[in-house]
Amino acid sequence: MRPAGTGAAGLMTGVERGAAMGDGMSEEPDPYAVALVRGGPRAAVTVAVLALRLRGVVEAGRPGTMRTSRAPAPTEHPPERSAHPLERAVHASLYRPAGMGELLRRTRVREALAQLRTELTGAGTLRTFPPGPTLAARRLLRRTRAERPLPTGREGLSRHDVLLAVALHGTAALTLLEPRFAVDAGLVGRGGTADKGLLPHSWGGGCGGSYTDGGGSDPGSG
Repeated sequence: MRPAGTGAAGLMTGVERGAAMGDGMSEEPDPYAVALVRGGPRAAVTVAVLALRLRGVVEAGRPGTMRTSRAPAPTEHPPERSAHPLERAVHASLYRPAGMGELLRRTRVREALAQLRTELTGAGTLRTFPPGPTLAARRLLRRTRAERPLPTGREGLSRHDVLLAVALHGTAALTLLEPRFAVDAGLVGRGGTADKGLLPHSWGGGCGGSYTDGGGSDPGSG
């Protein structure tokens, strides 16, 4: 991404990001960047899982876990090369079922998150120390949330709209737009049987943690 002192470039898609979303838009907020800024690594990975769910290539596994779909749509498996790198990393990392905590620990997901953080740091959206969004990015995020309030339902929403709603509003949007999958896959609630290990809650750690622009924790945000 292009460096930008305001942090705006880090939340907005460039031409390459628009192509990656498959919608041709060049000035739409990037759900993955928005999610990482708002909620940290877990939120960004949740958006990637949801993107794969909407493509029909990931489904809920045993309680609190997710897995690649046993009957994917022929044209959707695996995710196309134009898919976001984090989306591809999550799909590849579900070579065996995993809960969110385990998924966040898998190497390809950690690498994809690190790359996204590097891009956002270069764009002036994230700071290195202490890790987290810059003040300008937090202001832009608040403005974007105000301009795109929580939807009332799925009707009329594109795939991009659904991902962006979850990126901006976290659990509130996820449980509204994909309620059963969110619970069954362990994206909200206490998590599943494969996800008992608790990780340190550190925004910059790449595994758990969260950030909310209003202060405090947002452990269920996706």
